[in-house]
Amino acid sequence: MPTLPASAPQTPIAAPQTVAARMVPAVVFALLGGALLYLAGFAASPSLHNAAHDTRHAVVFPCH
Repeated sequence: MPTLPASAPQTPIAAPQTVAARMVPAVVFALLGGALLYLAGFAASPSLHNAAHDTRHAVVFPCH
């Protein structure tokens, strides 16, 4: 029975992404993060607002 020569497994090479293709997820996540900060900062619930406020102080993020 003939044997085949051993070769390394071929791994697919990803096509290079364009700048626009990389920017879409970055913009989406930036908008979601901004929306979360905005909603937590102006939350009607005092406990949610205070938790966000304390977190901002803990990470030295200006809030006033």
